[in-house]
Amino acid sequence: MVPLSEDDLDNDPNTPSKRPLWERLLGLFLTMAVFVVALELMGDGIKAIGQGSFDLEGFLRTATGSPLLGLITGILVTSLVQSSSTTTSLVVTLVATGTLPVPAAIPVIMGANIGTTVTNTIVSMGHITRPQEFKLAIAGATVHDFFNWMAVLILLPLEILFGVISTPALAIAEAIPGVDSGGLGKTPFDQLAKFLFESVFAENGWITAAIGLTLLFIALRYLVVFLKSLVLGRSEGALDRYVFGNPMVAMLFGMVLTFMVQSSSVTTSLVIPLIGAGVLTVRKVFPYMLGANVGTTATGMFAAAIAITSGEPAAVAGLEIAICHTLFNVFGIILIYPIPFIREIPIRMAEFVGELAFKNRLYAVAYVAGLFYILPVILELIF
Repeated sequence: MVPLSEDDLDNDPNTPSKRPLWERLLGLFLTMAVFVVALELMGDGIKAIGQGSFDLEGFLRTATGSPLLGLITGILVTSLVQSSSTTTSLVVTLVATGTLPVPAAIPVIMGANIGTTVTNTIVSMGHITRPQEFKLAIAGATVHDFFNWMAVLILLPLEILFGVISTPALAIAEAIPGVDSGGLGKTPFDQLAKFLFESVFAENGWITAAIGLTLLFIALRYLVVFLKSLVLGRSEGALDRYVFGNPMVAMLFGMVLTFMVQSSSVTTSLVIPLIGAGVLTVRKVFPYMLGANVGTTATGMFAAAIAITSGEPAAVAGLEIAICHTLFNVFGIILIYPIPFIREIPIRMAEFVGELAFKNRLYAVAYVAGLFYILPVILELIF
């Protein structure tokens, strides 16, 4: 059986967008419940693996043994799963369980920011048979890539040298009451996950973690579907008229919409066809994508909140890394966007890629394959 594409899902009368509102809200609640249980199972499984014969901490130390290696790992993993939400949720869980230290996790989170942009770049490939559209579409997609690379090049060295992200993140995390004691209490989902881990999966860490990760993928997929059915259908018609004329409004809209949809891949990919069609320009869309960067960090905050209610041993650290993700994106915007000549750099680079793609579409294919997959694999093997 051939799986349905997202377009097929949208056109199918049995999909969420065609269902009554109460059914969509119920579906959203159940999907969020699965998301919570999935994170709990991953946490239980990871702890069990770490306590078993497999040296999980040693493996993670190798995979994140240096900031560069951690960054590459974040890019590669997120490019493969095409979801920064999955990567950040996993990283927050690893940190909250004490398996991965915050300094090693920060470059992974930064890499996830870069890796997630592969989705809208791939979406732009849908215009590859129409050269002029493709030129515009891939420029609109890659401006997101170049901004994230610039943010990493500026902030990762500053974090390594001065802790500009982790220091305020820790202060914020420690200032929140009840975080260090797990004092927010257990939820029914915690109890369900505990029952599954102990009784159904017989405390097998590998099985529990694998099922938790699988459920996380499924939950995130349908979380996007249900939220998209509730939000985007009402928004698409008004995007150009009310949003993109004002950069601050566009940025705020990108942030709020991504927060609601819980997928920057969805919200950024949404505008690529509009850019390809010439309805929007790269400059108009740029602040919207920056807002999406901030909005997508809500998933990590949600994962950290679950770790807190579960009383994980390093709940403060889990919240700290989630806040680090938010601060990284906020600081990146503050450092890059307000200064005109710096703001122009990712735009000009994206337009240059568009020109190359217009001349030869293989350049675009090489860009995606090389930057997101081949280069990270080579660097992983070298380092």
